[in-house]
Amino acid sequence: MTPFHLAFPVRDLDETRRFYRDVLNCGIGRSSDSWVDFDLFGHQMSAHLRPDAASAARSGTVDGVAVPIPHFGVVLPMGQWQELADRLEANDSVDWVEKPMVRFKGESGEQATLFIRDPSGNALEFKGFRSMEQVFAH
Repeated sequence: MTPFHLAFPVRDLDETRRFYRDVLNCGIGRSSDSWVDFDLFGHQMSAHLRPDAASAARSGTVDGVAVPIPHFGVVLPMGQWQELADRLEANDSVDWVEKPMVRFKGESGEQATLFIRDPSGNALEFKGFRSMEQVFAH
């Protein structure tokens, strides 16, 4: 698999560095006074300073649960997802949108999921699958 790249707006680079480094355990790559790159499970995420950027988030519904649109995140093997979920649940500073849950239980494509927000309000979803063959299941 090749890494994905995503650039996203943030209101403050220092708080963004702390969140992605300390809460999500992301490595930090190159940076300047207006952007910083993070290694999010092998993917390049570039936070760009936009203090005036207003959040345009809306909600959609998936399996009966409201989810923020837009959002981004990572699909993980179930064991790695559970480790992340446990670490996030133990951290009182996490801004939860949806606590860890199982979606499509007993169906093709069953997945664990959770949603959080970073300090700038960007929504992140982390999914866990017992079998990566189920990621694109019908």
